[in-house]
Amino acid sequence: MYFFLRYPPSSLPKSPINRFHVRVKGIGKTRISLQRYNLACLALPVVLVVGGCTSVPLKEAGTLTSYDRLGTAKGKFTKSRSFIDGASLAGMKTVKIVPTAYAFGASSRVSRAEDRALVANALDRAVCVALSDKYQVVGLNQPADLTVRTVVTDIVPTNKTIAGVSTAVSLGSSAVLPIGVPRLPAGLGGLAVEAEAIDHNGTQRAAVVWSKGANSITNSARVSDVGDAYSLASNFGNYFSRMIVTGKEPSGVQFALPSGQKMNSMFGGKPKYAACEMFGRAPGLMGAVGSKLGAPPSWTDKSGKTQGSLAPQQ
Repeated sequence: MYFFLRYPPSSLPKSPINRFHVRVKGIGKTRISLQRYNLACLALPVVLVVGGCTSVPLKEAGTLTSYDRLGTAKGKFTKSRSFIDGASLAGMKTVKIVPTAYAFGASSRVSRAEDRALVANALDRAVCVALSDKYQVVGLNQPADLTVRTVVTDIVPTNKTIAGVSTAVSLGSSAVLPIGVPRLPAGLGGLAVEAEAIDHNGTQRAAVVWSKGANSITNSARVSDVGDAYSLASNFGNYFSRMIVTGKEPSGVQFALPSGQKMNSMFGGKPKYAACEMFGRAPGLMGAVGSKLGAPPSWTDKSGKTQGSLAPQQ
């Protein structure tokens, strides 16, 4: 890290990397002191983004109908190999979502069944809500033009101790810094997933092998083994859903206003289709507050309990 909080100043050892620190003197007397400020400080955001990330390799679990049509691996932080048959997807109207399963190796990385269920439900909820913009989502016992199946192939657990320290530093510094201190670039978690959408004949129409690690800037530290995997599950759900809805592989950062039904679901409202209820509702504002405070996802998202304590496993 390139900046520290010092209480008192002498408590921080002298080091060439201590480019920027905040000095607090006396009760009620706060003074911000910039010492040895140089270009390294200006490079802080870049250094943290590049150095404060977990790299998670792509991992196949052998659950897809086929891997033959997947493209070459793309991306550095978010990695993927994908296939999409946009022409065939264009005329489809209904979809059903099989609850996310876990490959054996991924399941064994997280001991608590409730935590595994939280990640699976967050992923499926994101897929269900996003697909609702284009498709009618039906129950598992109903016929559908398209069936989505997802398997978590790997989880890199979050280091709870470091996450707790990161939260304490961030909250403690907010009183003396104009911007929040980024998360410590250590103990970050990650997620790897493979998924496909098949038609009623069992033909693969979309597929992806995907992985992503948490970073110090955009992923809040949460004191839970699945703190990062939980937030990354929604990232994947939105990524794969966008593939299916648009009929093409997502590229770059895309900004678009969410639909009314998606906004309603984000704030914990009733989903557009009843079939999405099986994955629980988003924790909404309480979830956002919990994330800011570093609380485990299970404190605000009860889907790990309400959907059954055992997450599906492969």
